[in-house]
This record gives sequence, structure tokens and C-alpha cells, in this order.
Amino acid sequence: MAPKQNDREARQARERLRAYQARQTVHLHKAKRRRRDNWVAGIAAVVIVALAVGTQLLYFSAGPGAAKASSSASPSSSAATVPPKSLAEDRTWTGTLTINNVPLGVSLDGAAAPQAVASTVSLVQKKFYDGLTCHRLTNGGFYVLQCGDPKGDGSGGPGYSYGPIENAPADNVYKAGTIAMARQGNNAESQGSQFFIVYEDTTIPSDQAGGYTVIGHVTSGLDELKTQVTDKGIEGGKTDGAPAVKTTIDGFTLQ
Repeated sequence: MAPKQNDREARQARERLRAYQARQTVHLHKAKRRRRDNWVAGIAAVVIVALAVGTQLLYFSAGPGAAKASSSASPSSSAATVPPKSLAEDRTWTGTLTINNVPLGVSLDGAAAPQAVASTVSLVQKKFYDGLTCHRLTNGGFYVLQCGDPKGDGSGGPGYSYGPIENAPADNVYKAGTIAMARQGNNAESQGSQFFIVYEDTTIPSDQAGGYTVIGHVTSGLDELKTQVTDKGIEGGKTDGAPAVKTTIDGFTLQ
């Protein structure tokens, strides 16, 4: 074979090799980029889920509906004004909680949660709740309607706070119809006037302070409350915020 032909074939072979190597480099780069993009997408998905769950957990660890710091007096400075446990009379209290003209039959357990029920009975007797709004509704895995804040923004209370946590479910499951007290995160002594009604079975993880004081249950009218209020959703289509339908406590009676 002539030397020129050998040189040409050698040159062509080198060009083919360079082209092959270039293709391989491009292929490897694309493969790395796909792996990187998949990894980033996976991390982003995890972050999004974590933020969604974290938001709910933060919300509940701060006390259902108590996203802002309470303006109530501290437990130590307000102990004298907290109604005595004896007011609960170690018995069951029954009555009607009317919200947006929907009468809810309620039953409060003064034996299981004497301090919280005593406070609630005292506030009801003073007509503290009449005219207050239910300022917060959740439906993103947590199904509660939050009421009882005189400020209407989650930061108000009756002028005192109390503890301890009473009658919290050991499994953290709050059945539909449960009425429980809101509180600040990791603070068992921060209960006041705010309470929440669970309208569908909901798991609320305990924090360092424990769970949430269950004072009683809705015995009738829950389906109508769901139809008139909770099924209407939340302002702006959110999963956590003010009810789309303005929600007000018309009256609260106990006997």
C-alpha cells in the first residue's frame, strides 16, 4: 500500500476515533445531566412534601389556630383568675353550641378534663363566646374548625391561661366530633378560650408538652355544620386559613 494511502487511512481512523470520543463525551454529559436533574427533582419533591407536612405540624405544634403568640397573661401571673376545677363538678355537662345558626348538641366531660371544662363552663356562663368568630379552618389532612378567640386572629384569650393537658388521646387520633382546647407549641400551660372542633377523624402528633385536651364531643348537628361551613372551604382555596363562609358563634349554653 502506498505511503499516502496509509497516511490518509490513518488520518481517517483518527477522525473516526475523535468523532466517537466526542459522541461518548456528549452521551456521558447528557447522562450526568439527566441524573443530576432527576436528583434535583427528587430533592425538590421531598422538600415540597416536607414543607407541606412541616407547615401542618408547625401549625398544630403551635396550637390549633394559635399561630401567633398568645396575648393572655402568663400562667404564673394569672393563676388567681383561672376558674377552680371544682366548677366542673366532676360530671357531664350538656348543652348547645350554635354556629351560623346550626345548633350543635355538645357534651363536656368534667370528670376527664376538670380544669379545661371548669374554664369553659365559666366562660359560657359569662356569655364570653357569644358573637365570637371561628377564625380558622383546615382541610389538608387536618380537619378542624377553630373558634373562641376574642381577637379573631388566633392571638387572643380570656385574660388567663392554664394547664395541664387533660384527657388527650394516647394514639393522637382525634375522632370526628371531638372538641379540644388549643394551645401554644410545647406549652401545656397556654390553654385559654380557643377550642377546635374536629369534623373528620384527624391525627395530630403530640409535641414535647403532649397532646391536646379533649373536653367533650359534638353529639348532634356535625353533618349540618359540615354542609354549611366546612364543605364551603377556605378563603383563597387554601388548606389552612379563614373559612370561606364567615363563621360566628351565635350562642353557647351548658347545664
